[in-house]
Formats: sequence, C-alpha cells, structure tokens
Amino acid sequence: MKTTRRQFLLTTSAAGLAAALPPIPVVPPRLPAPLRRRAAEDELRVAVIGLRGRGWHHVQAFERLPHVSVTALCDCDCSVLDRRGRAFSDRYGRDALVEADYRVLLDRADIDIVSIATPNHWHALMTMDACLAGKDVYVEKPVTHNLDEGRLLLDVVARSGRLVQCGFQSRSAPAIRRGIEWLREGHLGPVRLARGLCYKPRRSIGRCGGPAAVPDHIDYDLWTGPAPMKPLRRTNLHYDWHWDFDTGNGDLGNQGVHQIDICRWAIDARAMPRSVTSIGGRFGYRDDGRTPNTQVVLYDFAAAPVLFEVRGLPRDRAAQSGNWGDGMDVHGGQRIASIIHCEGGDLIVPTGANDCWAVDRDGRRIESWSRGADHFENFIRAVRTRQEHHLHADVLEGVRSSDLCHLGLISQRLARPGRLPEAVAARPAFGEAVQRMSLHLEANGIESAADALEIGPTLDINQTSDRFIDAPKADSLRLRRDRHPFTYPNHS
Repeated sequence: MKTTRRQFLLTTSAAGLAAALPPIPVVPPRLPAPLRRRAAEDELRVAVIGLRGRGWHHVQAFERLPHVSVTALCDCDCSVLDRRGRAFSDRYGRDALVEADYRVLLDRADIDIVSIATPNHWHALMTMDACLAGKDVYVEKPVTHNLDEGRLLLDVVARSGRLVQCGFQSRSAPAIRRGIEWLREGHLGPVRLARGLCYKPRRSIGRCGGPAAVPDHIDYDLWTGPAPMKPLRRTNLHYDWHWDFDTGNGDLGNQGVHQIDICRWAIDARAMPRSVTSIGGRFGYRDDGRTPNTQVVLYDFAAAPVLFEVRGLPRDRAAQSGNWGDGMDVHGGQRIASIIHCEGGDLIVPTGANDCWAVDRDGRRIESWSRGADHFENFIRAVRTRQEHHLHADVLEGVRSSDLCHLGLISQRLARPGRLPEAVAARPAFGEAVQRMSLHLEANGIESAADALEIGPTLDINQTSDRFIDAPKADSLRLRRDRHPFTYPNHS
C-alpha cells in the first residue's frame, strides 16, 4: 500500500476545532491544487465504496443525474463486488471498474468523486484519504465513528479545499426546510423540548459461542481497517456490525442520527450541549450485540433540551411472538420521528424526507408541507460550482450531529446499575421518558426494570474546547487507537 497520503502531518487545525487535541508532529502539508468550477455538461466520474446495501442506492442515484457516471465499484467482499459488477453491466449496458481495495482508486485521475457507504468505522478515515487525494466526497451517516475523528476530519477537509456532503437526506427536503423555517419564525412560540424517537424492531443477533469463521471471499483485514483487529464474534459479519462498539454506534448512530440531526437543526444548536446523560441498556435477550437496544439520552442545550429515545423491543411480550414491525410502541402517534415541542404546539417530522406538519396544543393540524428533493443532486450542484454553502449537509453539520450520538454512547458505556439520581429525575421530560421506558421493559417481561436500568453519568462539556470537564474515563473513549497501516493522516 502507498502510504504518502496517510503520513501527512498537518499543522494547526481549521478554525481552532482541533486545538484541544494532543500535540502532533508538524510538517508542511502537501495538498492537491484547488479544483476549478465545472460546467453543467462536464462529466463527473464517481467511485462508490461499500456496495452491499446503501451503496447500491448511491450507484443508482448518481446514474440518474445528467453528466454524472459511476466509473468504479469497490467492496472488500468479493462476492458482493462480483454480484454488483454484473448487475451494473446488465442495468447500464457498460462495465465499471471493480476493485476490492479503495486505496487503489484514490490515485486514479479519472475519478472525481468518492461516495462512501461502508460500515461506520471507515467513514471518517476514507473521507480524509479521499480529500487528500483530490476527490470530493459523499459520505453516509454518521460521518464519524468517535468524537475526536470529527476534529481530525474537519481539519483535513478545510485544508484540502474539497467538498463533503453528509448523508442527512432530510436537509435537502423542501418540506422539512420550510417547516423548520416556519418554526423559527415563531409561529409555535419558543421551543420547549426537541424529542427524537427511534422505536425500531431489533431482534437478537444470536450467540456464536466463540470465534466465527470469516468467509474466504472477504478480506477481513481490510474490512476491519482502522478498528481493533479481533476474531469475529458474531454469526453475521454484515449489518450486525452496528451493534459492536468497535465498528458501529448502535441505533442512536444508525437510524437515530437522522432524527437527532433534525432536532439539532430545529433548535439551531451550533455548539456542543452543556451536558449529556444516558440511561438504558441491552435487554430482552443475551446475544453477541454490545450496544444498547433501550435508551433515553438527555442533551442540555442552551436553546432547549434535546431528548432521544431508543427502543428495539416491541410493545409487550405478546408482540414478541408476532411481527415486531407491527408491534412497536408509539409515542405522540409516531415510532421513528422528530417532534419539536413548542409553547403553542408541535412540529412533527416523521421518518423519511418528504413531509412534516404542525399541530396546536389540542393536536389539530394547522400547517403541513410535502415535497422531497434529491440530496445527491444538491451535492453535484456544489461540486460544479465549488461553493460549499450550496451543500445542504456539509461536513460541519455532519460532524456536529454525529457528535451527539457519540456523547450519548459514551455516557451509556460508563453506566452502572442503580437508581435514577434525584437531580436527573427532577427534569420533568427526562424523568417521564425514563418512567415510560421502565414500563416498556416490564411489559416485555423484564422484572424490576427500574432497578435493571444502567445509569450513565452526567458528563459536563466545556463549550469552548468541546472537552469533557473532569471526566478522564469519558476522555478515554473519545478516539480509538491507530492500527497500522490504517492510521489517521494527521497522526504520526
């Protein structure tokens, strides 16, 4: 592997965002020359990395756009790569370059854009590498796998001059953009609470009882990349990586990151919260998953608190024997949504990116908006104009919303069984949500649910440096250790 891009040691951070990081050796960076504006008829050539699920949607989305073509497909699972390569040829009547190792593609002059739909632990590093190779990037959510990756990523993107669009599709929907604008105009009065819901069925992933065999068609070293190299300890390598802290971020960082982004957007939160507290755990089964399937997180923002709820179990034990998708709990008429509670009513943004509506205090609908848009098209427009402000979900927005997921998970990873502290229980919305969570667990046969809950510490955050205040254990979870050669490009 060529290591030139991975050994750039960058100087001071962009706009001071990485100032709190430990000192690193400094050498002058060697970065690609700025890209010129591109005419509407200029062909833009895309490499899509990660093809098993979401990445195939990336392929189709780019191929629908005029003067944009997917020229390369990349996946370290050769079975997936072969299948997608054949499907691409059949569908589009031409062959795309197929490559298992993304690093080979970065040196190609015939690739302008890299589109990333890999597991979470690869998102930030691949984006940094692509930017330093002179490519613009579309990257799926969450943009980062851990907190300090965000600071490193912002630094690289600013220095490289590349454009990065993050996969928060709701940011491009005219209906949601207008709904949030209408909310900020004051039609519902001050925001009292922004609530995110992720009531999404998550069955047990099973227990394999020991190291599992990795299929021969998967390059496991490359798949693991910057994560710790460990034997596979689950039955299914694919998708269930979401429930391993080394590679995923639970449902808070999987589905929930969309809803938490809308909550943060609605209250116009541009800095970190003053504190975060998480309560929950993994309940209902014993399996190889490690992330919580039941969780309530409180973010204390100056503008308004943000409350997030995760439930992976259905509404009760009877529903466990049926179709969990039809048996999930509902709150405020929603299962997966953002609900912005205001003095004069609520703004409701359900999952999906095409509609939202407002209700008064009696629940009567008073306004509604319905119109979607193409998030990929918005990205391509910015690539052609070289205007970052044209991006609806730029890298800073992506990092800030991803940060909230990491904060909630850090508090939860430090949690211990116990009773809800009085100071936390005194927060009405938080205490009410935790009480409902306890009743939900009892309905699923979890005895003494209130005692079984794991209580995370309240982590205070310095608003200037983004660092935890007097929380060394939390600080230890901010950044993973480098695994050579998959190292951050601004680390030695």
